[in-house]
Formats: sequence, C-alpha cells, structure tokens
Amino acid sequence: MVFPSDDWSTRHSVAATARRTAELVNALAVDEQALAPGSRAADAGVPGAEEGAVAGGGAADTDGGTDADSAADIRTREALAAVLRAYGEAEPLTFTADDLAGLRAAARRLREVFAAEHADVAADRLNRLLADGAGTFRLTSHGGGTPWHPHLDSDDDAPWAEWFLASSCLALAVLVWDRQRPPGGVCASPGCPRVYVTEGRGPNRRYCSRRCATRERVAAHRARTAQRTSAPSASSPSAPGRPVPRPAGRTPS
Repeated sequence: MVFPSDDWSTRHSVAATARRTAELVNALAVDEQALAPGSRAADAGVPGAEEGAVAGGGAADTDGGTDADSAADIRTREALAAVLRAYGEAEPLTFTADDLAGLRAAARRLREVFAAEHADVAADRLNRLLADGAGTFRLTSHGGGTPWHPHLDSDDDAPWAEWFLASSCLALAVLVWDRQRPPGGVCASPGCPRVYVTEGRGPNRRYCSRRCATRERVAAHRARTAQRTSAPSASSPSAPGRPVPRPAGRTPS
C-alpha cells in the first residue's frame, strides 16, 4: 500500500507529536479562570480561551456530551478536536465526560514534565509516567491504514486518555534522550499558563509565543521608564542627603 508518507511522517514525527502534546495540554488547562475571555491567557491565544474559538477546523462533534455540559467543556471539546484535526487524526473526534476527565488528569501530569527545569527532573517524571500509564512497546499500522510506527498504549482503540499519555511520553522521552535537556517549559509571562516545546538545540526559550515575549519586553521597558521618570534627580534641591544651596550674598550674622 502506498501512503502520502511525507505528509503523514511530518504530522507524526517526534517533534510534531511533542508539539501536539503541548497544544493538547494547553487546550485542557484546568484553570478555567485563567482562560476566561479577556484574560492574559486568552490574549496569549490559549485554545478555547475565546467563546467558540476553534482553530484549524469546524465545530467538534460533541457526541457523548449532555445538555448539562458547561460552556468550558464545550470549548474544550472544540479545542481538542481542532488540535487533533490539525495533526492528522481521523474523524470522528468525540469525547465523553469520562474522556475529558481522563484527558485533564493526563494533562496535569504532563504539565509537570514541561515544568521541569533540568533534564534529570524531566527524566524522573517521565519514568514515573511510563511506569504508571504505558503499555508494551509495539509497532502498528492501524490495520494497514498508516505506515508502521511505535505505540505505547495497550491497543489501537485505547481510550483517549491512555493514548494521549502514552504517545506524549514516548515523544517527550525521545526529546530528553536526544537533547539531554528538558523538552520544553511553561511560559514565563505572568498569567499565561501555556506550555511549549523547545525547538532545536538553540538557547532555551522562556515564553510560549512571540506575543508573550513582546508583551513582557514592553512591560519591562515601561516599568524602567516609569522608574526613571519618578526617581528624583541628583541635582534636584529635594534630593535626599544634599544641602539646599543658599543664595549668594552676605553671610547672616
């Protein structure tokens, strides 16, 4: 069987799977307050932060949901489907309430890997995740529908949370192995909860996006400017520690 292997391999490479992991962790962010419309996280482009925002596709099929689903759950389903669709996952992309709970729990644990500041810490956290949630290493072609590739989940039809945790651990572990440093980080911009993958072997980045980096540079520049403007001049008569000069003339008796 012939596959569009270049496109499939690009979408399912180690680097692409790691980026997909970061985007799914962001879409599943637990702190809904941080993702509220108008918040700094929403400004930073967190998937699902804006009402009804779906990047890369139409509205998700929310089979398995109920009329009682919160707006946050609906946005999360849409954001998850958008990310998975963008990375070549096949329809239907449906998530039950149990799926969302399991995916959020997995995202919390994967966030700890992104938060690791040293390779040793990232490796230890990945080892614990692999011990707790990974199955036997295997190769699959999904019944001949894809090129052969590795999996760590128990079955091609494993639950979403199991697949997410296993595939993410596999990709992040390869990055730690290859680069000998943490696979990514958590955005340093206050109020932005997004995680990111460190690309290549260049200097470690601190922000999830250029938008956050630019905003923090502008804020720092404004703070320095305000500090200089408000600081008393050394030549000012009111500068502390300096006597006020007397006008020229006769010395008082």
